[in-house]
Amino acid sequence: MPLAKIEVRRSRPAAEVTALMEAVYLAMREALKVPEDDRQIRYIEHRPEHFWVAPGKTENYTLVDILMFPGRSLEAKRLLYSGIVQRFGALGIAATDVMVVLTEPPMESWGIRGVPASEA
Repeated sequence: MPLAKIEVRRSRPAAEVTALMEAVYLAMREALKVPEDDRQIRYIEHRPEHFWVAPGKTENYTLVDILMFPGRSLEAKRLLYSGIVQRFGALGIAATDVMVVLTEPPMESWGIRGVPASEA
């Protein structure tokens, strides 16, 4: 049940947005073994003046932020990072323009069905 957010600095046609979201979904399926159709992914476009980035980054800079339960192995995380970068590369986004950040709050910090996930 990872929650993914893709943030970009420019507008894209709907087909490209769908392809980026699908790329993240497929990378999570492969690396994190999320269930089929577990597609909790948001896509957010910012105006470039509202999304500053490090020097040398292009208008294609893409930040992928994934919030997930703790416990995945380093190997699974490596597979996730490389899967996202590889799939984005096929869509014309250079590896140097991709940043992936994982956040793993403890289970008691997730509320599921009105109770902490540690109790669900």
